[in-house]
Amino acid sequence: MIKSMTGFGRAVNENEHYSITTEIRSVNHRFSEVHVRLPRQLSIIEDKVKRCVNEYINRGKVDVWISVDGERGIERELRVDWNLLDQYISAQGKLHNRYGVKESIPYNQMLTLPDIVTIQEKDHVSDSFAKQVLDCVTQATNKLCQMREEEGKHLHADLQNKLKFVAEILDDIENHAPEVQNVYKERLYKRMKEMTDAYVDVDESRILSEIALFADKSNIEEELIRLKSHVNQFHDILRENGTVGRKLDFLVQEMNRESNTIGSKANDYSISKNVVQLKSEIEKLKEQVQNIE
Repeated sequence: MIKSMTGFGRAVNENEHYSITTEIRSVNHRFSEVHVRLPRQLSIIEDKVKRCVNEYINRGKVDVWISVDGERGIERELRVDWNLLDQYISAQGKLHNRYGVKESIPYNQMLTLPDIVTIQEKDHVSDSFAKQVLDCVTQATNKLCQMREEEGKHLHADLQNKLKFVAEILDDIENHAPEVQNVYKERLYKRMKEMTDAYVDVDESRILSEIALFADKSNIEEELIRLKSHVNQFHDILRENGTVGRKLDFLVQEMNRESNTIGSKANDYSISKNVVQLKSEIEKLKEQVQNIE
C-alpha cells in the first residue's frame, strides 16, 4: 500500500525526573532529508536520532523537534579556577601588608567568590537517558507513519478514480479515431466538388493517395496502446509495497508525453477536446504522485 509523504507525530516520555517531548513533521521531497532541532546538550546524539527516523522513513523532508523539561540526564562536574583563587589569596596578603588588616576571608567563603566555582555540563549523555530520548523519537515516528499510511489510503482511492476516468477518455478517443479518416475523406470530396463543380472531374487516385497520407500521419494507435499499458502499470505499482513515488512520477511523465503526441497528430475536434481532458487528468495524477513516498 502506498504512503503519503505528509504527516505529523507527537510523543511524550516522562517520569518523576524529566519530561521528553518529540514532535516530527514530514512533507514531500525528492529525496530523504532529516533536520533535527534539540537542546544543545543533546547534540551529541543528533546522528542517532537521524538514523532512528531513517529506519522508518525512506523519502520526504522531515523536521524533528525534541525538548526536555527537568533533569536532562547530562553529567555535570564542579570546576574550581585555582589560578583565580590564588590571585584572591595573593590580594588578601597584600591587603594585610598594605593596611594592616588582620581579618582574612574564611576558606568556605572563598568558594562563593565570583567565578571561582563553576558547574559545567559534560559533552556526554548517559546511556539510559539517550535511550529514553530515542524511544520517544521512535514513538513519534510511528505515529507519523500511521498518519502517512492513512493519507496513503486516501491517495490510493483518489488515484484509482482518476485512472478510471483516464481509461474512459482513452476509450472515447479509440472509438472515435476510425471516423476521422471518413470525415476527412468526405471533406476532401466536398472541397474538390466545390472547385470542379462535379465529381466526374475528380482524380480518384489522387484523393485516395491524400487519404492514405492523412491516415498515416494521424494514426494514434501506437500512442493509445502505450497509454493503456501505462495505466495498467500504474495500477500494478499502486499494489506494490515500499517506495514507489519515483516510479509513478516517471510513469506520469511518459503518459504526458504520449498525450502530447496524440494532440499533435489528431486533426479532429472531438479527439482534441478529449486530449485536453486527458492532459488535465494526467496533471492531477502528477500532483498527487508528488506526495507519495
